[in-house]
Amino acid sequence: MGVHTVVEAQNPPSPAPQNTSVVLNYLGFLRRATGVATDGKWYFYVWMIIMFGIALVGANAWAQQVRDGMIVTNMSDHVSWGLYIANFTFCVGLAAGGVMMVIPAYLYDDEEMHQVVIIGEAVAIAAILMSTLSVVVDLGRPDRFWHLIPGIGKFNWPLSMLTWDIIVLNGYLLINLHIVGYLLYMRYLGRKPNPKWYVPFVFLSIFWAISIHTITAFLYCGLGGRPFWNTALLAPRFLASAFVSGPAFIILSMRVMRLLTDFHFSPKPANTLIRIIRVSMCVNLLMLFSEIFTLFYTGGTHASSAQYLFFGSHGANGLVPWMWTSMFLNIVGACLFFTPAALRRENTRIVACLFCIVGIWIEKGMGLIIPGFIPSTLHEVVEYSPSIIEWKVTAGIWAFGLLVLTLLLKLIASVFTYDSSRTITTEQNAGLDETNIKSIPVETIS
Repeated sequence: MGVHTVVEAQNPPSPAPQNTSVVLNYLGFLRRATGVATDGKWYFYVWMIIMFGIALVGANAWAQQVRDGMIVTNMSDHVSWGLYIANFTFCVGLAAGGVMMVIPAYLYDDEEMHQVVIIGEAVAIAAILMSTLSVVVDLGRPDRFWHLIPGIGKFNWPLSMLTWDIIVLNGYLLINLHIVGYLLYMRYLGRKPNPKWYVPFVFLSIFWAISIHTITAFLYCGLGGRPFWNTALLAPRFLASAFVSGPAFIILSMRVMRLLTDFHFSPKPANTLIRIIRVSMCVNLLMLFSEIFTLFYTGGTHASSAQYLFFGSHGANGLVPWMWTSMFLNIVGACLFFTPAALRRENTRIVACLFCIVGIWIEKGMGLIIPGFIPSTLHEVVEYSPSIIEWKVTAGIWAFGLLVLTLLLKLIASVFTYDSSRTITTEQNAGLDETNIKSIPVETIS
C-alpha cells in the first residue's frame, strides 16, 4: 500500500514570503524535527534509555583506554588490529549495502521502492558514524585523528589507503545527509522534492557506496606482509557480503517501523531485498569456498593463517569456534532465505536476517582481520581475544549508532505519515497558518 497523501489541509498553504530566510526555515525544521524524533510512547523511551546507557558505558571504557593507554586492550605488536577494526570493516559494508535500495528505485524505477529508499539511506548514515568511531577508538588518542586529514596529517596521502578510506567514508556520509535532509525538509514544507537537487546525488551515492568498501578491501589486500589478505577476491567478497548484511539490516528496520509506527508500505520492497540477498549470499559463499580450496589445496604461507582459523595451530585454537559459527550461520541463513517462507512469514525472514548479519560480522571481522596477523611475520602464534574494555567500547559504538538510527527512523515515520498524537506542521516563518493545517501532504518521490 503506497503512501501518498495523509490528511489534506483544510485550506491550501499559502506560499512562503519572498523575504523569508531559507536558513531560518531550515533551522526551524531542525528544531521541530528534534522534538518529533525524541517524542514517543513508553517503549520508545525505554529503548532510548537503554541505548543511551550502553553508549555511556562505552564512553567510560574509552575514557579508561585514553587514560591508561592501549595496554587495557588485548592487542599487541603481533596483533595490532583487533575488535575495533573488525567492527569497522563490517560497518562499512553495512553502509555500502544500503545502495541495494537505491539501485532498484532509481536505475530500475521501482515506484514502491521509492517510498522506502530513505530508510536505507538512514541505515547508511548510522553505519558510517559507527565505522568512523571504530577508527577513532583504534587510534588510541583522539588527538591523533588529525593525521588522517589530507594535507594536514602525516599520513602518506594519496598513497595511504587508510586516508583514502576516511575520505570516501566522510564523503558518503555527507551525500546521504544531504539526500535525507533535503527530502525530509521538502515534506516539512509540504512541497514535492525537486529532482535536480537530490537525484544527481543519488546516482553519485551508487558509485560512492561501491567505492567505500572497495577501498576498504584494498586497505587489507595491499599489505604485502600479510599473505592471508593478499587475494584479488577480497574486494568482490566484501561487496557480495555487504549486499547481504546491508539489505538484511534494512529488512529488520522496515519490520520495526511496520510494527511500531504508522508508516505502512507494501511488502514488495522487502521481497525485492530478499531476492538480492539470495544472489549475493550465493556469490559470497562461492567465493569463500573458492578461497578455502585454494588455501588448503595448494598450501604455502597463505594456508598457515587459514589452518589456524579453521582448525587451530600448535594447540592455539581461539578463533576456531568463531569461524565455524560463522559458517553455520551463513549457510543456514542462506537456506532460510531460499525457502518460500522467507517471502511469506515474517518470523522466518527475521531469523534469516539475524543469522546472516551475525555470520557476516564474524566472517568479515574476527574471521578475517585477526587471522591476518597469526602467525606473525616471525612465524610466532600469538593469540588474541578482545578485552572487556574493547567489548564495552564496541557495544557503546553500536548503541550510539542504533540511537541515531532510531531517531532518524522516528523522524522519517513522523514526516511520511500522520500521527494523531503529534503532527508536523510548517513554521509560521514559512508563511503557513498552523491553525488551518492538520497535516503535511506527503507525496511520493518521483
